[in-house]
Amino acid sequence: GKFLILVGIILPLVPNHPVTAATPLTPYHVWLAVVAVCTLSYLSYLLQKYLPARNTALLPAVLGGIYSSTATTVVLAKRQREASAARSDLAAGIVAATAVMYLRLGVIIALFDLHFARDLAPALGTLFVVGATLATYEWRKSAEQQSDTNLQVPAINPLQIPTAITFAVIFVVISVVTELIRTAFGQTGVLVLSALVGATDIDPFVINIAQGGVPGLSATMLSAAILIAASSNNIAKATYALSFGGVEFSRRPALMLLALATLGFAAAAVYILSTTQV
Repeated sequence: GKFLILVGIILPLVPNHPVTAATPLTPYHVWLAVVAVCTLSYLSYLLQKYLPARNTALLPAVLGGIYSSTATTVVLAKRQREASAARSDLAAGIVAATAVMYLRLGVIIALFDLHFARDLAPALGTLFVVGATLATYEWRKSAEQQSDTNLQVPAINPLQIPTAITFAVIFVVISVVTELIRTAFGQTGVLVLSALVGATDIDPFVINIAQGGVPGLSATMLSAAILIAASSNNIAKATYALSFGGVEFSRRPALMLLALATLGFAAAAVYILSTTQV
C-alpha cells in the first residue's frame, strides 16, 4: 500500500517542469529519485525479512549492502567489538557490503541514464571485482575459525512517507548546492563537493548527476565525481569500522576499505586526465 502511494499516487501528481532556476531538476525528477532508492531498498528489506539467509555464506551482508553499506559496516563492526576478536567472517561481510555498493550505484545510474552507466561500468565493475575478491579471501579464512556466523543486518522498512520526504528534501538541497558550486567554482568545485558528500549518503548526489542535474560538465568528469564520492564514502566507512569495532579488531576490514578508496581515486584520476588530454 505504501509503495502504491509513493509510485501510483504521488509520482503522477507532481509537476514535470522546473519550478525554480536554482536547479534544472523538476519535482517529478525529485520524486522519481525517491521511488528508485526506496524500491531498491525495499526489495533488499523484503529479502532480509523473509529469506532464511542468516547463515547462508555472505548473502546477509550482500543484502545489507544493497540496503545500506554504511549501516552494514557499523552493525558488523559493533559485532567485532562484542566478539572481542578480529573475526574474518565479519570482515568479509563489511567488505562484501561495499563491493555490492558499486553494483548498486551502477543499477541506480542505469535507471536514469544508461549511456552514462556504460561509461562508468569499467571502473565500477573493477572495483566490485576487487572488493568481492577481498571479501572471498576473508571468508575462506573464517572457515578455519569455525565461528557461528551471523551477518544479518537489521533493516527498517524504507517505504515510510516521512523517510521519503526527508530523502526528497536532501536531494533538492544537494541539487541546489551542486548547481551553485558549479556556477561559482566550475568542475573543480563539483569534484571537491563530491569528496565532501562521501561522508554522508551519496545516493542523492549520484542520482542528481545521473538525472542531468549538473549541466555543463562532461560525462568523464561526472564519472570522476561519482567515483570520488564513493571513495570518500569508503574512507568514512573505514573510520566507522575503527570507531565502532576498535582498531585491534577492525583494522583488516578498514584497511581493505581504504584500499578500495585508493583504487577508486585512481580510477577518478584516469577519467580526469582523459578529459584534460582531450
